[in-house]
Amino acid sequence: MLEDTPLDALDCMVTITGEMRTAFRQQGFVVIPGVLSDEQIAKGRRMVAAMLERKPCADDHVGPYFLWPRFPSTGHPLLSFYQETGIGKLADQLLRTDLAVQDPDSAQVATTVPPWPHPPGGPHVDGLTPGEEDGRPGTFSLLAGVWLTDHDRRHRGNLWVWPGTHLRFGQYLAEFGADALARVEEMNPGPYPKIELGEPTQAVGRAGSVLFAHYLLAHNIGDHDGVAETGRRETVYYRLRASGHRERWREVVTDPLAEFRS
Repeated sequence: MLEDTPLDALDCMVTITGEMRTAFRQQGFVVIPGVLSDEQIAKGRRMVAAMLERKPCADDHVGPYFLWPRFPSTGHPLLSFYQETGIGKLADQLLRTDLAVQDPDSAQVATTVPPWPHPPGGPHVDGLTPGEEDGRPGTFSLLAGVWLTDHDRRHRGNLWVWPGTHLRFGQYLAEFGADALARVEEMNPGPYPKIELGEPTQAVGRAGSVLFAHYLLAHNIGDHDGVAETGRRETVYYRLRASGHRERWREVVTDPLAEFRS
C-alpha cells in the first residue's frame, strides 16, 4: 500500500501499464489496485460516515443508498480527497497525451446495505435523466470509482459491467446520430440502447483500488448477499471529463476511443 505522498510522487508509484490501457480500450473498464494507502482509506471512510450521519438512511433500510454532494467554489472534503489521492493524475494516464482530466464538480457516495439479494435486471448509462440545464445529455469521459471497502468477493455490492458495450454503444450512436443518446424513449429500461450486451461480469478488488469505466459502458449496481453484520459496501464515484469534452461530446460518443491513448 502507498503511504501519503506528494502528488508529484504518485506518478512514479502508481502506473497504468500498456496492458491496462489495452484492457480499458477493449473491455471498457479497468481496476487499478493499491492506489490508496490504509490511512487514506480510513480517512475516506470517516468522511463517508460523517456524511451518512448527517443524511442517514432509514434504520430498517437495505439495498442501495446514495448521496450526491456537489462541490461549491469554496471546496469540499471529497474534492480535496480526490486531489490528495491523485485520482485525476492517474486518470490522465488513460487519456491522449494532449488531454487532461478536469476536476469534478460533484461526487456520488454509493453504499449497499445487506442483505440485498437482487442482481440487476439490466444496465444503464449515466447523465440522461435528467440531462444538463441546456438540454445536452450529461456525458463525461470516464467514471472513477474509489473503493473504500473490499470488493474482492462477488455479490457484495460489486459494480456489474457488460464488457465491450462501450464500443457497441458507440457504433449505435454513429449509425443513429449522437442526439439519439438523449432519446430515452428509444432505449430499453435502464436506460440503455437495444444492442448486444453479452454476459455481465462483476468488478472485483481490494479496498484502496480505483475502477475506471468508460462513459458508454453498460453498468449497474449489484446485489449484496452478506448479512447485516457484514457491513455496507462503500464507494465514492467521480464523473470525469477530459479537457474540451463538453464542446466535442458528439464526436466522443460516436467515436468512443477518441479521447484515449492506445
